[in-house]
Amino acid sequence: MRLNQLRPAAGSKSARHRVGRGIGSGWGKTAGRGHKGQKSRAGGFHKVGFEGGQMPLHRRLPKRGFTSLTRRYVEVVRLGDLQHLDAADVDLMVLKQAGVVSVHALDARVIKSGDLTRKVTVRGIGVTRGALAAIEAAGGSVIAPAAVPAAASA
Repeated sequence: MRLNQLRPAAGSKSARHRVGRGIGSGWGKTAGRGHKGQKSRAGGFHKVGFEGGQMPLHRRLPKRGFTSLTRRYVEVVRLGDLQHLDAADVDLMVLKQAGVVSVHALDARVIKSGDLTRKVTVRGIGVTRGALAAIEAAGGSVIAPAAVPAAASA
């Protein structure tokens, strides 16, 4: 079998109907549009999801979930990445200069992946619980960013 010899299975394809070509064709008069109604008319159109004035499904269902607008600007840093850095003090600027995170990163988060054997001070970036334990076990420390005051709850 060759690619230029491929054909659809016999009977799987049929010629398209040329509608509106007289009563003898079987597709004359209403041309498959049925009788009356918006969809039978030229220009008969309604928006996708329109249900004739009934509240559409996408508005009847509750909203759910959340898409963070800054998610793609928060990057992940592994403990192994910290191990290979020359600096003892690590912050977002050091990570950007070393090429560990993108220059567009707004924030970073250290995760427990890889090994850390040297003393490192992490400043102003997020750290998971496991990564915090590993940094402290290696003799390092984590200095959290300045706390953002919580909004007054009513």
